[in-house]
Amino acid sequence: MTNQWLLRALEESRARDFLGPVPFEQQIEHATGFAQAWSDVAEGVPTSFLDLGSGGGLPGLVLFDLWRCQATFLDSMEKRTAFLREVLLWDGAPEGGHVETGRAEALARTPRLNESFDLVTARSFGPPAVAAECATRFLKVGGYLIVSEPPNDDSASRWKPDAVGQLGLHVIQRVRHGAAYQILKKVRATPDRFPREVGVPGKSPLF
Repeated sequence: MTNQWLLRALEESRARDFLGPVPFEQQIEHATGFAQAWSDVAEGVPTSFLDLGSGGGLPGLVLFDLWRCQATFLDSMEKRTAFLREVLLWDGAPEGGHVETGRAEALARTPRLNESFDLVTARSFGPPAVAAECATRFLKVGGYLIVSEPPNDDSASRWKPDAVGQLGLHVIQRVRHGAAYQILKKVRATPDRFPREVGVPGKSPLF
């Protein structure tokens, strides 16, 4: 049964037009697919995770409610991060939630976030090259990036091993848990030049 705090948070997110009309049951199922993908490559619960482009709170709020671990919600839009800060103070919210407002390219270099997380999740954040470059510096070496993918199982070619290798990432596998998810592992420290300046990953993608 869905935690009442989580359901209330999702309802408020929809009321503020941060979530679309898809039934909450389906949205929660898609979010929990990230947890299933994590279980495909790691044991137990991550010590910490960062939800990249958290927006209306998916998948981050669902995973935070499920795992009850340290969670950071990152988005560049103040109205969305204000909403997330608000719901994290409601009765029933898990402890250990943090919110960051700003662009990933800049925030990834701050000491408190640099190579600090076991897991980064990305749902509708952007093309593969953008998601990978913006996520990699947040991850500890040995951590994982899990990205929600289009339903076409032929789209594994969206991820270029040589290109993501420049970022310190290794393509692990594409999995399906209802929806499709791409899993990458950080195998070496992020080179100093990545991520590039704000906006550059999108304007001049690596692949």
